[in-house]
Amino acid sequence: MGLPRREERWAAAAFLYTVVVLGAALWSGAGVSAFEEGTAVYIVTMKQAPVFHRRLDLERFGSSRVASASRGGGGGGASGDTPTTSVLRKPRHGPPKPMNYGTYLVRLQNSLLKRTLRGEHYIKLYSYRYLINGFAIVITPQQADKLSRRKEVANVMLDYSVRTATTHTPEFLGLPQGAWVQEGGPQCAGQGVVVGLIDTGIDPTHPSFADDLSTDSYSVPAHYSGICEVTNDFPSGSCNRKLVGARHFAASAITRGVFNASQDLASPSDSDGHGTWAQHTASIAAGNHGIPVDVAGHHFGNASGMAPRAHIAVYKALYKSFGGFAADVVAAIDQAAEDNVDIISLSITPNRRPPGLATFFNPIDMALLSAVKAGIFVVQAAGNTGPSPKSMSSYSPWIFTVGASAHDRVYNNYVVLGNNLTIPGVGLAPGTDGDGMYTLIAAPHALKNYTASPTELSLGECQDSSHLDEDLIRGKILVCSYSIRFVLGLSSVKQALDTAVNVSAAGVIFYLDPFVLGFQLNPTPMRMPGIMIPSSDDSKVFLTYYNDSLVRDDKSGGIVSFGGVAKILGGLKPDYGNSAPKVMFYSARGPDPEDNSLSNADILKPNLVAPGSSIWGAWSSLGLDSAEFAGESFAMISGTSMAAPHVAGLAALIKQKFPSFSPSAIGSALSTTATLSDKQGNPIMAQRTYNNPDSTQTPATPFDMGNGFVNATAALDPGLIFDCSYDDFFSFLCGINGSSPVVMNYTGNNCKASTITGADLNLPSITIAVLNQSRTITRTVTNVASDENYTVSYSAPYGVVVSVVPTQFFIASGQKQLVTLVVNATMNSSTASFGNVGFYGNKGHRAIIPFSVISKVVYSS
Repeated sequence: MGLPRREERWAAAAFLYTVVVLGAALWSGAGVSAFEEGTAVYIVTMKQAPVFHRRLDLERFGSSRVASASRGGGGGGASGDTPTTSVLRKPRHGPPKPMNYGTYLVRLQNSLLKRTLRGEHYIKLYSYRYLINGFAIVITPQQADKLSRRKEVANVMLDYSVRTATTHTPEFLGLPQGAWVQEGGPQCAGQGVVVGLIDTGIDPTHPSFADDLSTDSYSVPAHYSGICEVTNDFPSGSCNRKLVGARHFAASAITRGVFNASQDLASPSDSDGHGTWAQHTASIAAGNHGIPVDVAGHHFGNASGMAPRAHIAVYKALYKSFGGFAADVVAAIDQAAEDNVDIISLSITPNRRPPGLATFFNPIDMALLSAVKAGIFVVQAAGNTGPSPKSMSSYSPWIFTVGASAHDRVYNNYVVLGNNLTIPGVGLAPGTDGDGMYTLIAAPHALKNYTASPTELSLGECQDSSHLDEDLIRGKILVCSYSIRFVLGLSSVKQALDTAVNVSAAGVIFYLDPFVLGFQLNPTPMRMPGIMIPSSDDSKVFLTYYNDSLVRDDKSGGIVSFGGVAKILGGLKPDYGNSAPKVMFYSARGPDPEDNSLSNADILKPNLVAPGSSIWGAWSSLGLDSAEFAGESFAMISGTSMAAPHVAGLAALIKQKFPSFSPSAIGSALSTTATLSDKQGNPIMAQRTYNNPDSTQTPATPFDMGNGFVNATAALDPGLIFDCSYDDFFSFLCGINGSSPVVMNYTGNNCKASTITGADLNLPSITIAVLNQSRTITRTVTNVASDENYTVSYSAPYGVVVSVVPTQFFIASGQKQLVTLVVNATMNSSTASFGNVGFYGNKGHRAIIPFSVISKVVYSS
């Protein structure tokens, strides 16, 4: 009903934005597609409070007191900022009224620029006003220095780049018989909750995002105030009751000259095939239930998001050709919060560890801190930089960080050789016809009269059929090399399959080039019999058999006949194992690095792990991000980028059941109920190497998996929660040595004396980077269930003794209980050790928190 008006508002706003940016660019003598020499994008924050912080102050202290304080302090104010609801009691309930104060902040920003840079060239890209008060601007270092010296300015930081880091997973997570049942079934799960995804674009025509698949109508949540951007690529009517909002942010990229208009659409659209990642992640979090997954002519079941009735809002800030930039991401976060989303999911991480006093102090994390203050639960991918320690790319305690695990569904196919040896592989492909064996022939051995050199890589990769002898290959299995060129996108499985069809091959086998290390081969759809051998060791075995079976002329050495034979057993039907979940080798690991010197923070990262390996998700049929899935409406992808939206969707289910839960309460419910064992009851394992990762796996530690593997159903009935507020996080930042001016710059608030460390935050975990002899830790639990008696037990980390008070307690519904732990080192050691603390209720509730101690010092030398 209201969508057309929203779209019309955006059309006018988009036109105004274009005029402003282009006008500023032309006035400054610069084009919008490239920098002037010596300029760069800077993110500038101002000291005056942003819209949400001021709104919160109004609700705490009353409008007259705050307005008076603002006038007295030179801050100005607006009469239209009286709130209608208390964000302290229910932070995400009800739409905020339009606030004149936001317009006032923009005027202050513009006035500052005119006064400071009078007569000079600059381009203002964004005005941030809701979560942070500031702007992104193209200026010279000298101009940045001028701005930094202004008393109104809190911080000036150089912009930086960022990057991107399902059919069966609902069943694996127990949703159909568990969490969905509690919410009224998939037709109700997540209804009324808006998940905001900051990622790439989306194709609104995909059935995963339709709103007319059931007769049970539902409306756009009243509290959501976002709009649907209208462009030629994203016409009016693209949004609906499912996809409730869509915008794009690319000003920083455009001014840098890296935005390719022919590839990177300046719209929320994914319709040209780029930006399919957001489509994939959006469908995992909240895609519709029961969407058929038909790929390469094969049916692979029906897909569903974790919260299939939740609503989706997409904020496009990442692009295929270059990734993204912090200035655009911060603008997207600021807008998502102003639009009143309930959850923000980021499948992105910075390209480098943030410089400065601590990793937490960067524009993205600090904007997300304000989002948490506004009651928004924030989920971020851990990054795909594992398995090394301290490879984590998501740092802050107010962000819920998700690593990637395997789930129990695998698509295995096999090649059976003539010597009866069976080699496993991957490939969403049928097997060869019948039970007979087929002759093997490698592409370099099937050239037409040696019309090309057999050493050319593209020939061994089966990328060009014009040089191959069809008469020689017909009815045989074509053998192709999978080299680094496939990883780089210079060659593709799809092109090799086209080659195999053109030369009438009976099937195709890809063996792994020995130089391809640390790259996971995902099952690839094939319309003909085929297999990919993902192990370099197995590939060597296969090639040895093939070469030993060749019959050569004794004198010339030429091939007389091909003696190797094989048959392919198809991989269209999944196998379900019991060894899942396990932490994937690429999933980034802790400990959480506190700064660029790699000092350890007293913060556990990741928070937990979720399915991220071989995940089916929605895909644009025109998608070019993966040549293997070109023309398909679903794709199978791996990464922590796939794990994060699983948790975002599950958080929507918790938000639906407990609408007044704070972000920390939602995170606690997910964390304390996590699973620590696989389907067989054994410890969850973690892969330790890039090459042949299953051969090096060992039991996972909290630095691999956080609290464990997400348990969707248990998270809806956590019993106890560990809550943590914005003020707690603020005090934690103030407790970092020398942080007071930095905290002031980012938050606009002065630090009071604070000695709080990460270990003192009321988190559902305990992490001590350096235990110097003894330390006292406290945690406060809140009962969100009925009255219950609890017993506290613990397993102390090696080299540590622990005492807990109390060991038993009764706690009434809604009440709190303080628990104190005294921790003493018993040895000098720099090796991390792990334990846990468990809270066991007599009505079946249990809350388990991991206990990690890295360095232990008994005495100082």
